[in-house]
Amino acid sequence: MTETDIKKGLAGVVVDYTAVSKVNPETNSLLYRGYPVQELAATQPFEAVAYLLWHGELPTEQQLAELRAREREHRALADNVRAAIDLLPLEAHPMDEVRTAVSVIGASDTAGGGSVLDASGSPEQNLDRSIRLYAALPAIVAYGQRRRRGEELVEPRDDLDYAANFLWMTFGEDPDPVVVDAFNRSMTLYAEHSFNASTFTARVVTSTLSDLYSAVVAAIGALKGPLHGGANEAVMHIFAEIGSAENVVPWLDQALAEKRKIMGFGHRVYKKGDSRVPTMKAALDTLVEHYDRPDVAELYATLENEFVSRKGIYPNLDYPSGPAYNLIGFDTLTFTPLFIASRVTGWTAHIMEQAASNALIRPLSAYNGAEERHIEGYVPTAEEIAASEREAEAG
Repeated sequence: MTETDIKKGLAGVVVDYTAVSKVNPETNSLLYRGYPVQELAATQPFEAVAYLLWHGELPTEQQLAELRAREREHRALADNVRAAIDLLPLEAHPMDEVRTAVSVIGASDTAGGGSVLDASGSPEQNLDRSIRLYAALPAIVAYGQRRRRGEELVEPRDDLDYAANFLWMTFGEDPDPVVVDAFNRSMTLYAEHSFNASTFTARVVTSTLSDLYSAVVAAIGALKGPLHGGANEAVMHIFAEIGSAENVVPWLDQALAEKRKIMGFGHRVYKKGDSRVPTMKAALDTLVEHYDRPDVAELYATLENEFVSRKGIYPNLDYPSGPAYNLIGFDTLTFTPLFIASRVTGWTAHIMEQAASNALIRPLSAYNGAEERHIEGYVPTAEEIAASEREAEAG
């Protein structure tokens, strides 16, 4: 058997081009269509970032107004989507709620489309589907948290922008501008990150000429895994375990002795620190001051300094976003669905890019199982013998 160079996890393998995003190694900046994400987070509403990811350029005032109008048309939670969510047990993970809801939206939108050969959709249809999902997800995520708390659905408001309306539907209160700004920044920072596991999953599904909704459902499944999307949940579990800053050292001593993976630190792409962290940490700082929670800042800083000094591994975006979402009032189980509501913009940008220049994604594998063997007494048919001979002749 010849030796094969296996790239576990596809590490280091370049599989295609993308114009959606990249990490600039010279500046360690994550770029969306060429713009550093920290600049976008500091200056743009999330609607403008969504437009940028889908179209390649930031919108004019008129284009932004048109996108906002279309988004507001689809904000309300559809009756059939709510009914599907209500059928799920309250103990189900919110990611399962979101996955189910997207399936219902997809089935309703593509109903009557005929053959699956027609399912992939035109560029115009896929942009419309992208906007529909982007608009509908806040209601899905907000209702999921409210029903687990025994609270009623809150209807959307047309006078609020995307981030403010998301908070309104979740908490039923007019959100403070400080909170809206921090939340808007987090949504921008989570929107896109090149060929990560969920995005690549979406592109694989798209490459089969399946529909956009199926690709997003598959991406949600990939994001549910704790090695990809659940890290900000895990950060809050860690904070709850530690309790306060003075407990960091003994907790970390034991965690490292047990060889536990400390979630919220390290990244496959960033080796010297996640470029998104400073922006999210600044947003967290504003929330700490707004809610008067210096204890959160002290625990955050103590664990970061202690872990970095011992392991030389830096925080990723999930480390500041976890406590930020907690301070805003989101349940820990809601954190990864928030990720979906943001990342659906990046996913759908990649889905449309894949569809525009498609090739079926079908890698090879190196077999290391048993050599060919046969069932005793089995006699191959003439057709099987002929097929084997043709394959042998072909090479």
